[in-house]
Amino acid sequence: MSKRNTQQRRHYIISELNDAGEVSVESLARRFETSEVTIRKDLAALEKSGLLLRRYGGAVPLPREIVEPQNQKVSKQKECIGKAAASLIKDHYRIVIDSGRTTSALVEHLSDKRGLVVMTNSLAIASRLNELENEPTLLMTGGTWDPTSESFQGQVAEQVLKSYDFDQLFIGADGIDIERGTTTFNELIGLSKVMANVARDVIVMVESEKIGRRIPNLELPWQQIHTLITDNGLPANLKQDIESKGVIVICAD
Repeated sequence: MSKRNTQQRRHYIISELNDAGEVSVESLARRFETSEVTIRKDLAALEKSGLLLRRYGGAVPLPREIVEPQNQKVSKQKECIGKAAASLIKDHYRIVIDSGRTTSALVEHLSDKRGLVVMTNSLAIASRLNELENEPTLLMTGGTWDPTSESFQGQVAEQVLKSYDFDQLFIGADGIDIERGTTTFNELIGLSKVMANVARDVIVMVESEKIGRRIPNLELPWQQIHTLITDNGLPANLKQDIESKGVIVICAD
């Protein structure tokens, strides 16, 4: 079955779940004239995406306290930042998407791009890229799995990246030090530096609430950053301070 039909089937499953309050593997298999194994794979993928909870023989909706975001503003910020980042990507570009919740917001806006080559160190991002109908060429870094960042890190990943060159890197940050650059809680910053070295343009995606947050571990200095994309909550004085470092600042609305 094509990826398009797979997506349509999964959209139906969510719609049916919202209407009926539960779905069963057996009834879905009959509805789509497919195997129960295929339906279980659908439910597993949807559960991994945070859209439902599996139970014996089927699935039920997520509890309301899980479904409703604790901070809707943050969700909208990520969406705006992701859309703005995608507008910078041209057809046939070769890009790197680093792991992270903000960078992952970029993926859904890539469906109209042709001939993309995308490298990532995130299994979650790779899975979402694989669902796109335009089927970008997908590359994985491999390496050592780091549960803290939920991504591959280490020397193997670095060596793989050094074998390529890219038009753009899209990377997040735990904080932005106005004087120094991007900062992170994670001490594994070697891969980030390699990603920046192999990309022509480094684009940082970060919510405005993180700008001015000083964290000990410097990840990327301003000299390596081409563009910073944030939301429209960034104060004008901080925007000017960052631009004075030679960085293009985009405040997505």
